[in-house]
Amino acid sequence: MQFHPGHTYHLYNQGNNRQKLFFEQDNYRYFLEKVRKELLPYCDILAWCLMPNHFHFLITIHEDYVHENAAQNNGKMVNPLNRKIGTLQSSYTKAINNRYGRSGSLFRQKTKAKCILDQERGKMDTAVNCFFYIHQNPLKAGLVTKMEDWAFSSFKDYSGLRNGDLCNIDLAKDLFKLPDEPGDFYKLSSQTIPDEVVSRLY
Repeated sequence: MQFHPGHTYHLYNQGNNRQKLFFEQDNYRYFLEKVRKELLPYCDILAWCLMPNHFHFLITIHEDYVHENAAQNNGKMVNPLNRKIGTLQSSYTKAINNRYGRSGSLFRQKTKAKCILDQERGKMDTAVNCFFYIHQNPLKAGLVTKMEDWAFSSFKDYSGLRNGDLCNIDLAKDLFKLPDEPGDFYKLSSQTIPDEVVSRLY
C-alpha cells in the first residue's frame, strides 16, 4: 500500500477464508481502541464499519504524512501507516487467539487500500458513494433492517444518534457537502448505489 498526503482511501480487509473477525461485542470495541491508537496519528477517519468477518474505513491522509517519494529527514519513518496497519491486525489477532484458545492467522494476508480521491485523478462522487456504501453494509448483509440498528459503524454518529469522536465529522461534512439535518442525511444515505459504482470502490 502506498499512502500520499491529502489523498482519500477506502481501506478494507476480511477474515482469512472469510472467517469471523469479531466474536462478541467486546471484540469490536477492542479493535476500535487499537484503530484509534494506531491509525489516527496519520489520518482522519471519515467513515467506518466493522462487520462480523470484515471491516471498512474511509480515511484521508494527513498533509504532513511522509511517504516513499518524499525526502527522508529528521529520522521520520517513511509510510508509517503501512506498518501501523500491520501492527493493528497482528496485535488484535494475538489477543483474540489468546482469549479463545485459537492459533494461526485471523486476517487475509494483504489489507487493501483503494485511492478514491486525490488532487489529480480522484472523483468526488466516487468518494461520496464509498461513504454511503460503508454505512449500508450491515443493511445489505441482512444483519439489520435499519442502518441505525448496527452499533459498529459511524452511521449513528452522522445521524445524530450517538456522540462518537472516531470520525472527523466536520471534515466529512465539508468534503462531501453532507446535510446537518438528520432526516436529510438519512434520506441521502438510503439511496441505492449501482453495482458498477460499487465496483469502482475496490
